[in-house]
Amino acid sequence: MSQNLALNVNGRAVTITVDDPDMPLLYALRNEVGVTGPHYGCGLGQCGACTVHVEGEAVRSCQLPVGQAAGKRIVTLEGLGTPAAPHKLQQAFIAEQAVQCGYCANGMIMQSAALLAKNPRPTEAQVKQELVNNICRCGTHPRVVAAVLRAAAQG
Repeated sequence: MSQNLALNVNGRAVTITVDDPDMPLLYALRNEVGVTGPHYGCGLGQCGACTVHVEGEAVRSCQLPVGQAAGKRIVTLEGLGTPAAPHKLQQAFIAEQAVQCGYCANGMIMQSAALLAKNPRPTEAQVKQELVNNICRCGTHPRVVAAVLRAAAQG
């Protein structure tokens, strides 16, 4: 039986109809809400491509049932900044050319934004530790770390 769920996505109230509240939040965000920042990567919560913030915490949206996200504040990559006014991490990723294919960028940025919210001045070692479970097959980790440190230096 279908049910309506109220979500708060990027500061916007959204109601979606789902047949199964155990459907991953990732699917609801991409297919029902229309945000495309979070990507399907591994489906196991191991790569980080699907990372979003739920109540300020970085979570793997492929593992969180949409029913558990109802009524909570969800922020996706689209909610961090806009093309006209990008978030400082988005600006730093551009400046450091921290993206090659771009598939991991959502997870790298969202995980890093959660880190900077808790620790505005992380060390290089802390950034690397925070991103240890975010996979990039292109090998841009050094530039990603540089981008996070650049954003942190901006305050």
